Amino acid sequence: MNRKAIHTKTIWKSNLLSDIRIASEAGFGAVEMVGTKVLDYLESGNSTDLVRSTLSNHKIEMISINDVAHVERTDDESISRMLAETETLSQFAQSVGCGCIQLVPLCALAGRPWEEVRRLTGQNIRRIADIGARYGVKFQLEPVAWSPIHSLHQSLELIQEVDRPNFGMVIDFWHLWYGAETQPDEVAKLDKDLIYHIHFCDGKKNPPGTVCDETILRGCYAGEGDVPLRDWVDAVKATGYDGWWSYELVSKKHWQMDVKEVAAMTSQLLDYHVFNT
Repeated sequence: MNRKAIHTKTIWKSNLLSDIRIASEAGFGAVEMVGTKVLDYLESGNSTDLVRSTLSNHKIEMISINDVAHVERTDDESISRMLAETETLSQFAQSVGCGCIQLVPLCALAGRPWEEVRRLTGQNIRRIADIGARYGVKFQLEPVAWSPIHSLHQSLELIQEVDRPNFGMVIDFWHLWYGAETQPDEVAKLDKDLIYHIHFCDGKKNPPGTVCDETILRGCYAGEGDVPLRDWVDAVKATGYDGWWSYELVSKKHWQMDVKEVAAMTSQLLDYHVFNT
């Protein structure tokens, strides 16, 4: 079975329907769709029927929507917007047969004690998870390298705090590697049922004292950066995980290239590094 997916931030400059066609032509079996592309599509007035038929015609799945961000927010107005966005994306996901939405906690709680970060973020995610459950949607946590929640052990504590059956995590190679508190052997010991998807990616670290610009540091194809990809791939495989591997390239440089060529290259690189073909 084709287990190759592409995160459509890789081909950022095209739209939702084009992403589906480009991914299929490049040999992918699925897309992880950028959340803003979904919202833009819905605001345009186009129908979910067209998305379903496009997925079907190209024999491709939508496996995740990425993402609802700033899920650590604490003010009532922001929380209301977050829950409304969750409702909209969950309805869309159910309509097109997409089973997962990504959640990203960022930096609103930076500097606070870990117990408070975990509690406040967890109570928001419980509300999100309960909305998604009505639509048959699950949610994957992405720990972000520069945020208070940036490691595997913190992610597992948060999953325990939330205590919902539709909440797990994505293993993003660059974020966990850059966060510097997670080793591949920790990933290898994970319960595979907690891993919803894999973000396969390479990248570098910025020199001390300089700004961390993800769109520059991740601007390289697999094998051109400093992430020990073989160690991370082997660790995931050791868990028994047999789901989707999604190539994510967050790169200003590649966003200005031909999206079809970028998609084709990332498909080939997944074959080489993960599927050994």
